[in-house]
Amino acid sequence: METRKEQKERRRQEIVNAALELFVSKGYAATKVTDIAKRANMSTGLMFHYFESKEALYEELIEMGLEGTRYPGAQQCEHAIDFFVTFTEELFTYMEQQPIMAKMFVLMAEAQRSEATPEHIREIAMKVNTIEQFVPIIEWGQKEGTIREGEPLVISNAFWCSIQGIAERYATNQQIALPDPQWIVDIVRKR
Repeated sequence: METRKEQKERRRQEIVNAALELFVSKGYAATKVTDIAKRANMSTGLMFHYFESKEALYEELIEMGLEGTRYPGAQQCEHAIDFFVTFTEELFTYMEQQPIMAKMFVLMAEAQRSEATPEHIREIAMKVNTIEQFVPIIEWGQKEGTIREGEPLVISNAFWCSIQGIAERYATNQQIALPDPQWIVDIVRKR
C-alpha cells in the first residue's frame, strides 16, 4: 500500500508530467492551469496545493532541464571523440527509454526564445549553453587529432543543432526511430 508521502510525490510527478506535455504541445502562454489540472486528473484547487502557480511549475521544470545539462561534465574519456560517442549513444538510449527527455529539449529551447517566458525563468533557461560547454572538448580533440579542424564553436553548434532537431522531432513522434549515434558523431569526427 502506498504511503501518504509516496502518494503525494506521485501526484506531484503527475502534475509535472502533465505540465511538461502541455507546455511542449501548446506553449507556456497558451497553457492554462485548468488544462494542467485536467490532464493530471485533479481539481485546480488540489493542483495549487502542490504548486502555487503555473509560473512556479514552469520554473521547476526549467530547473530540472538545467540540472540535466550538467551530465556531460561528469564523463571521463581517454579521447575527445570517445566523449562524443558515449554522450550521443547514452542520450539516444535515454530518449528511447524516457521520451520525456526529448520533451525537455523542446521545453528549454522554447523557454529561451519565447517572449511569453517570464524574465526570471528565461534567465534560468539561458544558463544552458551546451554549445559553449562542448568547445573545450572539441579543442582537446583537435589537438589530439580525433576531431575535425575548424572553428570549435561552429563545430559544436552544428553538433548541437543536430541533437536539438532530433530531440524536438522525437518529442512529437516516437514512431520515427532515432538515427545511429555514429552519424551524429561524424559531424565532429576527423576523417
